[in-house]
Amino acid sequence: MDQKLATLSGSSQATLIDRDIAHIGRAMYVSLRGDFGGPILPAAYWRKRLGALLASGHLSAAQAGKVDSLLLQLDHFEAMPHPEWERYAPAASALVRPAKADGPVRAA
Repeated sequence: MDQKLATLSGSSQATLIDRDIAHIGRAMYVSLRGDFGGPILPAAYWRKRLGALLASGHLSAAQAGKVDSLLLQLDHFEAMPHPEWERYAPAASALVRPAKADGPVRAA
């Protein structure tokens, strides 16, 4: 029996792209605001995701407009001054202390 690779029909692909755009729209701002340790996912991650959608070449005019709007929101977020507490938050790497080189930890 010959096996053929399944390809997405135009409407299925458009639906997946719509869902991906909607997901990014919901998650991007929350992720960028993060918590006291800073962003959960950086702006570069969201730019890469949005750039991949644009590069796919399968966007309708409405979808391209939504992606462009999200890119503008990302630009706006990066231009905003961050809250005072974010400026002095420790780097993520500073939160992890290295293990002692003395040997195994013993219970007292």
